[in-house]
Amino acid sequence: MRNVNAPICLFFVVSVVAAAQPARGSIPAELLRPGRGESARYPIDIVIGELGQGKAPADAYSFANSISQGFLSGTPGHPSLSSVSPDARDKCLKALSGISPRNYRIGGGREEPDGAVSFMVRFIGRDYGITGELYIRNTARRVEGNAGENTQSGSWVFDEFLLDEAKSRETELEEASKYINYLPYERFF
Repeated sequence: MRNVNAPICLFFVVSVVAAAQPARGSIPAELLRPGRGESARYPIDIVIGELGQGKAPADAYSFANSISQGFLSGTPGHPSLSSVSPDARDKCLKALSGISPRNYRIGGGREEPDGAVSFMVRFIGRDYGITGELYIRNTARRVEGNAGENTQSGSWVFDEFLLDEAKSRETELEEASKYINYLPYERFF
């Protein structure tokens, strides 16, 4: 006599194991993580480029994030905007209010020759976006310690935020596609 329950149990076990596996579709595992000797892959925004800290110090990146979060909030009294002059703050908030930003992205930072650190920032609204370059500066000063060693103490402050004109999301994509050879998804077709 055959056991009728065995095929049903086998089907159930295979279904559970298959459901536990993450669905990747047709993307090979080699494209999901770097191979041996290959550099890590970081997300890239099609308009501002590589995202993340870049070559900037970690505390500068953290400060730039907090400033961007303050501008995203749309409120002049946001605590992160306390180091921003009222004129610059109001000018940026007015420009951003036209697109009603829902999110922002910060591109890799870099140190400028004058000592400031700059970050590309993109504010994204439903239909429009604004890109700009945020400059911050460290107010470090040399302090002589007890043993005669020099240390630096200071904090990051807002220096300037140069915003472009608001552009539709389609216009941003068209302009950015002129500077890249392919869109990332095209390599799969």
